[in-house]
Amino acid sequence: MMHGSAPSSGILGRGSSYDQEKAKALIENNHVSYFITRLKGDVPSHLAEQNNILQKIAEATRLGIPITISSDPRNSFQYLEGASIASGKFSKWPETLGIAAINDEALTEKYANVVRQEYRAVGITEALSPQADLASEPRWPRISGTFGEDPKVVGNMTRSYIAGMQSGSEGINKDSVITILKHWVGYGAAKDGWDSHNSYGKFADFTSTSLDTHIAPFVEAFKASPGGIMPTYSILQGATHNGKEIPQVGGGYSRYLLQDLLRDTYGFKGVILSDWLITRDCEEDCINGFKEGEKVLPRGMPWGVEDLSVEDRFVKAIEAGVDQFGGVVDSDIIVNAFNNKKITESRLDDSVQRLLEQKFKVGLFENPYVNAKKADDIVGNEEFSALANVAQFKSLVLLKNDKILPIKTGLKVWLHGVNKEVAEKSGFNVVEQLAEADIALIRATTPFERPHNNYYFGKKHNEGALDFKPDNKDYLAIKEATKHVPTIVTIYLDRPAIMTNVLEDADALIANFGVSDEVLFERLTSNENYTAKTPFELPRTMQSVLSQDPAKPHDSNNPLFKINYGLSH
Repeated sequence: MMHGSAPSSGILGRGSSYDQEKAKALIENNHVSYFITRLKGDVPSHLAEQNNILQKIAEATRLGIPITISSDPRNSFQYLEGASIASGKFSKWPETLGIAAINDEALTEKYANVVRQEYRAVGITEALSPQADLASEPRWPRISGTFGEDPKVVGNMTRSYIAGMQSGSEGINKDSVITILKHWVGYGAAKDGWDSHNSYGKFADFTSTSLDTHIAPFVEAFKASPGGIMPTYSILQGATHNGKEIPQVGGGYSRYLLQDLLRDTYGFKGVILSDWLITRDCEEDCINGFKEGEKVLPRGMPWGVEDLSVEDRFVKAIEAGVDQFGGVVDSDIIVNAFNNKKITESRLDDSVQRLLEQKFKVGLFENPYVNAKKADDIVGNEEFSALANVAQFKSLVLLKNDKILPIKTGLKVWLHGVNKEVAEKSGFNVVEQLAEADIALIRATTPFERPHNNYYFGKKHNEGALDFKPDNKDYLAIKEATKHVPTIVTIYLDRPAIMTNVLEDADALIANFGVSDEVLFERLTSNENYTAKTPFELPRTMQSVLSQDPAKPHDSNNPLFKINYGLSH
């Protein structure tokens, strides 16, 4: 019932190789048979070999229970601490926001099917994805991993993703990568935009909006039979459902959310996996932040049950419906709770049966090993990379074109944030001075702030304001370029940027959700129509963001671009 982080020399299991002695102790002594891998994917065969080592250790134990190895998403250009992993050699697709911008269910299923094959090639049999969360609060740092804020699109995309990842919609089979659908439910309604990995962001705000809107995408996703569900960290502040007030505890502790709604109302029969570290303590440095000079470390997220003992937190979560605990490895806590007659044997058996059945269904008991030599031929191969590039191409959303696109090769171009060598290989002459250029091409990113640098996740997440301030380095480049030449701007949208001033200055404006320079130049020179649409609305001002309801999708006043906006040429 423990889902640990496979140990390495780095924090949270990051690095290139496992610490085999620590792994052996966890498998043999703590009886852990689930691990998230956060190892690099730069050499797929090495990652596969490392995962085989874990299986060999497990095979030598008394029961020989094989290891289920999971992963956060690792197929995009960007990665976010606690949410995804750098892609390495894995095929590089746009973020799921870009998949939603394309809004093609067949392509989404194909995307997930490619990821499935790459995962299985290196020994990963569980995906801690997809997110069915609605991106209803524009400041929320986790938006990049969602499919946007349209409940229907999010539901369709998550259903298609699950079908591709699990090799069908009828449940888990020998070719599946088990999906963990997350985060049940309401995570995207982040109060004031803060994320509930942090004590200052523990609440989702449902004081004036129904929870049903956020439930809807999950209901659609259930049609594809996801293997697991991960509850949200968040406390659903002010939430009611069918006239009942929802208890003010994190999702992993809420019997109403997990048993009454998820299992009884919607008939979910899979595994409920808690998010990471929900049973660990959150003490003074976690509540108020680390002091200057102290090493900033990850802490627990026991929201709503801070006053309970660690053992009683486990008991409460199990009674609520949790089958497995993410990020913890001390099985003795559950054994002690059983010996203290706080948990029944039959309740534990229910969880163990669900977990073991999934190991059997994906074929781990038949053969837990992979052919490491083949991993390099499968992961990020030419076919998969070509499919990923097509998705990048299709995901670009044209927001403005003042008769400048498409552009012709041979032009003299001034660059900001774009690789010079790629530009030259694409047929352009790169110049250093704007006065010498025919056009300017500028890459920008959605503005962010880091007001919580003394918190582990706060110092890594993009938080706060979304608007381009006068001293923003990307905006300064845009202002300078437009004084001299026609200027093309593409903005990476990990959150909905406020680009009112950029729109006024740029001659062409393109939203991207992760695109290589090579594909960007291919798109800029192509006569093919743009087809992607914005997966969320783009607000006009920060005041409109502050005034909107964090739980209600696309409701800002007079948005600059409405949801599902995009020009064709």
